[in-house]
Amino acid sequence: MAACRTQGANPEQIGVGTTDVRCTARPMPGTVVSARSRTGLQGRPPRATARDRGVLGDLASGGDRDGVASQGPRMDQHDFVSVEELLGHRFSDRAILEQALLHASHADHRLASNERLEFLGDAVLAIVVCDHIFRAYPDLLEGELTKIKSNVVSRRLCAEIATQLELPERLRLGKGMIGQEPIPQSLAAAAFEAIIGALYLDAGMERARDFILEHVGPAIERAARLGHQRNFKSVLQQALQRDGGDAPSYVVLDEKGPDHAKCFEVCVESGSRRFDACWGSTKKEAEQQAALAALLELGIASREEDGEIRLVPDEEREA
Repeated sequence: MAACRTQGANPEQIGVGTTDVRCTARPMPGTVVSARSRTGLQGRPPRATARDRGVLGDLASGGDRDGVASQGPRMDQHDFVSVEELLGHRFSDRAILEQALLHASHADHRLASNERLEFLGDAVLAIVVCDHIFRAYPDLLEGELTKIKSNVVSRRLCAEIATQLELPERLRLGKGMIGQEPIPQSLAAAAFEAIIGALYLDAGMERARDFILEHVGPAIERAARLGHQRNFKSVLQQALQRDGGDAPSYVVLDEKGPDHAKCFEVCVESGSRRFDACWGSTKKEAEQQAALAALLELGIASREEDGEIRLVPDEEREA
């Protein structure tokens, strides 16, 4: 007998938290439901619908669907091949790839943009990274795992990987955003997450997992090895508290540039001591760089020959 029910997201589907109302058939008592009827993290996701693709419509024919107009010049065969070579994957449904590179400023409707794929890709990225570091580092405590995860799924790293893959240059942007140099970090990071979402829909979890670990795996290993996960503010706070110093405060000394591309100069103060100031493209970045400058000056951290930052063990500092 069929029955309508309201249900939340299946926890096996990576925490996509929408609520939907659907009609399902109740199995008779004692009926065994095959595992193939469920979508798990190891399986292939359900086929993307027109709405899942942001109501892009029939991209191959350039036509409209569900009343959504054409989104301007389409990616041509050369564009598709070029991006697929960079990603190491040939899409069976190139409409998903095209949507992943369509920013809301260029879309006639936000459902046609890459925002939904960004949402999905963010969830896939998080579960893959958490699963990997949980298995790879069985001796690390929850707090240490969280620090590694926070560094690896950060906007900064996602934007760096997107730039390496040349995704920002391939984003289709609205006229008001074309020509911005450099492209905002948030747009680049969103493109990377949208590509992950597109890979998941097109080829399943295993292909998405391989792609993610290929690009973030080295960052995971580096974060685990160096110990600070690039959260220099947290390291400085803990070090000053441990040594009986005053808690650090961050002072903005100067800012330059237009509103959409400001740079900030920030220094750290602890009690009566002021450390060297640093510039950053955001206040958060400037604060992290200022904290690093303080750590280097205090001898709590050192810069290796390859440019990596290493925390100096207490016994080495005291020697």
